[in-house]
This record gives sequence, structure tokens and C-alpha cells, in this order.
Amino acid sequence: MNYWLFKSEPETWSWEDQVAKGDVGEEWDGVRNYQARNFMREMKLGDKGFFYHSGKAKEIVGIIEICAEAHQDSTTDDERWDCVDIKALDTLPSPVTLSTIKTDERLSNMALVKSSRLSVQPVTHAEWKIVLELSQR
Repeated sequence: MNYWLFKSEPETWSWEDQVAKGDVGEEWDGVRNYQARNFMREMKLGDKGFFYHSGKAKEIVGIIEICAEAHQDSTTDDERWDCVDIKALDTLPSPVTLSTIKTDERLSNMALVKSSRLSVQPVTHAEWKIVLELSQR
């Protein structure tokens, strides 16, 4: 299993919006960055990810699961753009802020710190466990 992080501004698509979709989940559409698209093409059913509120909040708030592998993004006819579907699994007991992540030496190489603008990014197994620990889960 691989781990990922998905970023969204809560005003556009929030954790609450994701939770409301239930087990059906939702397309993670509209991504127009080749690296982020390529990461989605690597994702497998059952992979887990963090849901991150970007913008003002800047915090990891929940855990998602990949419920449909890469397929054509329904928001464009351009065949270059794929997306995956994700469903909400669990709300973190305590959100983990970007400032907490940046001050934790163990997470200094996390993509969220190094490639902060990328909307879909990998998370290592070690980083996954540390973030869960920081969330008090």
C-alpha cells in the first residue's frame, strides 16, 4: 500500500464536502499538473491518503482511500488529464498543521515541506505514522 496527500482549499472542496459523499466518493478532478497527474496514475485501490486544507487553514484534517484508480477526468475532453476517486475514511482527532509539520525534524523531507505547491503528492510510510501520531490517532 502507498500513501498520498491531497490538497484542497476548503472554500472549493472541504473535508465536510468529502465526508458527505460517503462510500461513493468523489473524483479528484481538475488537476492540471503533470507530476500530480502521474502520481494519481500510480495509485491503487485501497491506497490511503491525507486530506489537507490549503489556503488559510493549512492543516491535515482527515484520511481518505482511493476507491477508483486513474481514469479520464470528467471535467475535460483533453485525454492527457486523469484523476482518481477518493472516499473519506476518518476525521483526525486533532488536525495537524503545516507549522507543526515544519517544526518536526522527522518530517523535514516530507513533500508537503519540499514541494508545497503540488496538489497531489506522495507520503512515505514513516511520515504517515508520524502524522497519525501528531494527530493523536
